[in-house]
Order: sequence, then C-alpha cells, then structure tokens
Amino acid sequence: MTDAPASVHEFDWPDRCIIGTIGRPGARAFYLQVRAGSQTVSLALEKQQADMLAQMMDEILDELRALDGNPHSVPEHTPAELVDNNPLGPVQERFRVGALGLGWDPTTTQVVIEAHPLADEDAAEEEAEVLRVRMPVGAARAFALRTREVVDAGRLFCSDCGQPMDPEGHDCTTPELP
Repeated sequence: MTDAPASVHEFDWPDRCIIGTIGRPGARAFYLQVRAGSQTVSLALEKQQADMLAQMMDEILDELRALDGNPHSVPEHTPAELVDNNPLGPVQERFRVGALGLGWDPTTTQVVIEAHPLADEDAAEEEAEVLRVRMPVGAARAFALRTREVVDAGRLFCSDCGQPMDPEGHDCTTPELP
C-alpha cells in the first residue's frame, strides 16, 4: 500500500490568520482560521494547542529580535495596524488538528505554521491533509497576541481551589485544612 499524496492548503502572506472561538466560556470551540482572497480554511483545535502555539511563536520572534541588529525587523510589540479583534468568519471545519509545527523560513523571512489532522486509524487510505501558513514577523506577533487574549478570555479561576468557575455557579472543592 502506498501513501496517498497529501492535500496541502498553502497560504503565503494570508489576508488573515487568527485563532477564534465559538461558544460561551466553559464550552468554547477553538479554531485556527486562515483567509486569502476568497479561500478560507478553518481548523478545530484544543485550547492548549492554541496557547502553546502563541507561546512558541513569541519565543521564536523574541529569539530573532535578539539577533545582533535585529536583521529581520521583528517588532517587540504588536504593530497597532495589525491588531485584529474581529470575530471568526463563517466556519466550515476542514479537520481537527492533531499535530502543530512552527518554524522559521530564512529564505522568505517568514514564520511558518503547519497543522496536521488528528490521526484517524479507520481512514488509513484517505488522502492526508496539511495546512501550511507563512506570515511575516509583524503578522506573527499580532497572531500571538490575539491568541493569548482569546485563550485568557475564558472562565475565571476560583481563588480558593484554582478550578475554573462556570457562569451558573461553582462547587468549590477547597481541601480541608488540618
């Protein structure tokens, strides 16, 4: 059996690349959405994946910025003109993300996100898909900022037990003190 060729959704310098959510805190679904012209791809992912992606992106950008003379002009903070606080566009989930990769392409001086679907053992013969997004450093900084804000906009945490609190109430499981 030979592997089917991968269907690659390639976005170089997309018009928009964001993490957004649908639903209320405690029941939110997270999406990575990329748009270039009339082509939009939306991928479902876990909150922890979104959080890790933002952290890793900031680490890469900070390392590049620390290079002598900042040769790639990496901004320290998100440029105001790149801030995107608009909601997700219409979502048609392409696949659920299983693995995420993040890298730097020195030939194009762009940050690269690569997303692979969650493995489906029953679909071994199906064509594999991958999303590859290349974005300049300013857009990458804006992506990381928005992602952190979206992740942090969830439920508040209880100061007693540290667990997330639902809007309907909270059964605190604070341990008994001796």
